[in-house]
Amino acid sequence: MSRTADFGDLGWGPGASARLIPAQPSFATYSEREFAEALAQQLPDNVVVIANQRFTDRDGDREADLIVMWPDFGIAVIEVKGGLIHLIDGQWRQPWRNARGWKPINPVEQALKAKYALRDYLHQHPRWSRGNPRLIHMLGLPATRLDDDFHAPDAPRWLVMDRTDLPYLADRIASALRNVQGQPPAPTGKDVDLLLDCVAGAAIPQRDLLDRLLEREDTCELLSEDQGRILDLVASHTRVEIRGGAGSGKTWLAVEKARRLTTSGKRVALMCYSRGLAEYLTRRVDTFARNQRPAYVGTFHSLGIGWGVPPGSEDDSAYWEEQLPELMVPLAGDRPLFDRFDAIVIDEAQDFAETWWPAVRAALRDPQAGELYVFSDEHQRVFARQGRPDVPLLGLDLSENLRNTKQIAQSFNSLAPALMKLRGGNGLPVGFIQCSSETAIEAADGAIEALLGKGWPPGALALLTTGSRHDYQRELQAQGQDSYWASFWETEYPFYGHVLGFKGLERPVVVLAVNGFRDDSRAQEMLYVGLSRARDLLVVCGDIDVIKRVGGDGVVQRLTKATKPTKPSADPSRA
Repeated sequence: MSRTADFGDLGWGPGASARLIPAQPSFATYSEREFAEALAQQLPDNVVVIANQRFTDRDGDREADLIVMWPDFGIAVIEVKGGLIHLIDGQWRQPWRNARGWKPINPVEQALKAKYALRDYLHQHPRWSRGNPRLIHMLGLPATRLDDDFHAPDAPRWLVMDRTDLPYLADRIASALRNVQGQPPAPTGKDVDLLLDCVAGAAIPQRDLLDRLLEREDTCELLSEDQGRILDLVASHTRVEIRGGAGSGKTWLAVEKARRLTTSGKRVALMCYSRGLAEYLTRRVDTFARNQRPAYVGTFHSLGIGWGVPPGSEDDSAYWEEQLPELMVPLAGDRPLFDRFDAIVIDEAQDFAETWWPAVRAALRDPQAGELYVFSDEHQRVFARQGRPDVPLLGLDLSENLRNTKQIAQSFNSLAPALMKLRGGNGLPVGFIQCSSETAIEAADGAIEALLGKGWPPGALALLTTGSRHDYQRELQAQGQDSYWASFWETEYPFYGHVLGFKGLERPVVVLAVNGFRDDSRAQEMLYVGLSRARDLLVVCGDIDVIKRVGGDGVVQRLTKATKPTKPSADPSRA
């Protein structure tokens, strides 16, 4: 059995639940899943719960539904049976799948055999030399309600948990482990670490983690290549808008369209608004053969500056929004025909203001019929400007998320333009750290430190803010934008940025500090962007009430699914 979702085990904050291994186990019934999730949420974060662990020896296979490894309490092997379970004349029975009657089962025997299989496995393991741990077996019947006077020779009531016990599972297990007589001492925290190492395998070293991250990146790339069939469908059209939510592969398609157009012999411009995305596009294009590289790759504004428009002050928004685009139009007309473009491809086109489109068309050799391909997501319109292409375009919508794990995509799916099919595969649960907006950056710094301590490579991490910038980002930007964006490609340190500058980009891991919003009217779009930038692991730090006000119940439910602010006590004194 692999360990948690391939990427290691992480708990976030004092409200973090037990580690469930694997993170998304399979169960035969909904009630069995409900039992496992309730148990994991109630247990402290130093407890490990292993699901569906198989043991194989000469006598055959044994499977433990759940193994609870609880430091200073003991180990409980739990057989879980969904559906209505009956005990009639000493025979346990379960409804047969074809609904024609009942089938005999023996859950107590299964629990016992799984318990002894674990004990025997530890006896034979070369790294385990600490004797028998405190070990019990229990039954979980999450869809069955037992009679008040239930008692069976092989299953006393204190070893059986039914539907009425679901809110108190941790307390029931603690009580059983505390009260069992004649057992060895309970395992310590170090014992549990060793047990986990013996049963579930050694912790993933950094080199393996890097291999898995690269494997995920390759998988995303293959999915994006498969998405390339969309371009085949519109190959005969010269003016197209492809719309899609975060993670749908728009940037990949934009680059691929520019490559195809260039390969066909056309002079192509590939442009966007943000400097960070422009740098990404440039580096991506640099990997192509020379005859596949577009003639221009960069920002819209840099194209005008390259034509001779004087660069304005960084803080003069009116110049960049209106004056520079107006100056570009006559300059484009004065340029020789060979220096203009047969086709223009624009990524993140929702960032373009209405006043920019005349300059875009003027850059075409044929402004009236030249080819124009735009890729956009209206739900990522985070800047205080509005604009749509001023020419009719054939519209096409993408319906699949390819690049985020399902857990990450589900966190922002309620904010997306439409519900998308999630093809990014399973991953780690989204982490959530409850804190105030004022302390969100501090909490995010702590999360980054914890991730580095777990072996995550620094170059895979990004810390993004929604409000004020991180102090480290300020320091880098004070050295100039070129120097700042060069840090995006460094591997020795995490990247520090703001969601406004990170649109169109991604990182394997993003720690999002929800530390307020510059513009409340764009707050939801900014939250959407921030949640969607992580490919493999997302950790959110912020005030759940603020997030609910901005993102609604759908986002809150996903963020708090694995990390409950409050949970039933696991104090055995209350059992």
